[in-house]
Amino acid sequence: MKIEGNNPIEGQEILNRTKDVNKNRDAGQKDNANKSDDSKDKITLSGKAKEINELKSIISDLPDIRADRVDAIKKALDAGTYNMDAMNVAGKMLEEI
Repeated sequence: MKIEGNNPIEGQEILNRTKDVNKNRDAGQKDNANKSDDSKDKITLSGKAKEINELKSIISDLPDIRADRVDAIKKALDAGTYNMDAMNVAGKMLEEI
């Protein structure tokens, strides 16, 4: 019995085929990298959007606590003149839940 067409591949031939595959893969990756640089997403902001961003940055620079309001309430508490409506406080607490 004779088997034809099943010749063993030489080591050098395997090495050459591997190098060719790697070259083709590297070339494909370079092409894809060049294509992705050209097709990156770009955005442009309208004048209104720029204004909104500026306002957001101004607001973010404002303090979270209004020191003048806190001082006024502290003075009223110390003087015993601060009056609060218990129902109003309870209602605000329930709104937060």
